[in-house]
Amino acid sequence: MRLAVLAVLAVLACDPATKQATPTPTKAAPAPTTPVTTPPPAATPTTPPAAFDAVSNLKSDEDVRIFQTVARRDGDAWVVPLHAWVYEPEDGAVVRGATLDALLMALELPAEAESSEIFRARAKAFLYDNESAKHLVVRLGGAAYTLPGTGSNGHSEATLRVPTDSLAPGWTTATVVPRSGDVRTFSGDVLLLADTGVSVISDVDDTIKISEVRDKKKLLENTFMRPFVAVPGMAAAYTRWAGQGAAFHYVSASPWQLLDPLKSFIGEAAYPQGSMHMKLFRWKDSTFFSLFQSPIEYKQPILSGLIAQFPQRRFVLVGDSGEKDPEVYAAIYRVHPQQVAGIYIRDVTGEARDAPRYQTAFTGIPADRWTIFTDPATLPAAL
Repeated sequence: MRLAVLAVLAVLACDPATKQATPTPTKAAPAPTTPVTTPPPAATPTTPPAAFDAVSNLKSDEDVRIFQTVARRDGDAWVVPLHAWVYEPEDGAVVRGATLDALLMALELPAEAESSEIFRARAKAFLYDNESAKHLVVRLGGAAYTLPGTGSNGHSEATLRVPTDSLAPGWTTATVVPRSGDVRTFSGDVLLLADTGVSVISDVDDTIKISEVRDKKKLLENTFMRPFVAVPGMAAAYTRWAGQGAAFHYVSASPWQLLDPLKSFIGEAAYPQGSMHMKLFRWKDSTFFSLFQSPIEYKQPILSGLIAQFPQRRFVLVGDSGEKDPEVYAAIYRVHPQQVAGIYIRDVTGEARDAPRYQTAFTGIPADRWTIFTDPATLPAAL
């Protein structure tokens, strides 16, 4: 039954038949694994500034998402990997209702989910219609840049070089330049990360947000039906570190469709603002349940790529014992031992520090570099 439901979802997620058909390539290019792209090497081709009067070719019924990103300094420029998505919200009651019902069945959520406002709000981003051949003009640091046309999945990626004298380290905003008369605003956060300092890379589920990942039924209900709940004490610990100048990077295996509720949760729970690294997912590419699988294959390249781009920064890795954070973080330490200053694992499985799992995972890693904790108050006051 679930396979049949997912097949329906895949059909509903395709472009409507009323639109011009797009030729199907013989082999589709693999989709990016996360909406926040690791900054590329300096040799990566960059997008030159656009003409002064350039504007985006957006229609009035099309919306834009600029995903959060992290930029690095390269000489006299910031190297900014930018990732945008153009879509049309699905307003058709029949199609939207059918897709919501199919999603509800595929997730095997209880019947009351159908009337849940939380479920409907969080599910809506899965129902959007992707828009291809859209050329966005984005303004950043006083200049405008035209991104490559969006593909069949509605996504476009580019690397910008923005003069450092126009932007200081810290948070800034990339803003879409619309057509004349379009008063809407579409923008995304850009973290201009200094060469030196401390970065905290944090897991989300069961590290800062109670998700109960080991129970798939509870995980899906906590993800789609219930208000997000913060892990007690974690926001206070992170706030102390942020007050000392630490930057934050949140890595989640949840799909980018849940970015808005997760950003709202982080703000409401008083966690420090940080870059969000999430999984890019389309119904056409895989089944839903792949979203919550293979944390090693998903997280390890993101963490390693981020750390490698900032060789002078120190990194603190915070996760939990629910899935594979100890194994992932230990592997990252072995590749970047001079940069990983500490590993902190929140115990959610009842395993002591001397458990075989930890002794295997952290073999050869200095004992003072990794810690198992249950109470966030025991985390160090300073990094």
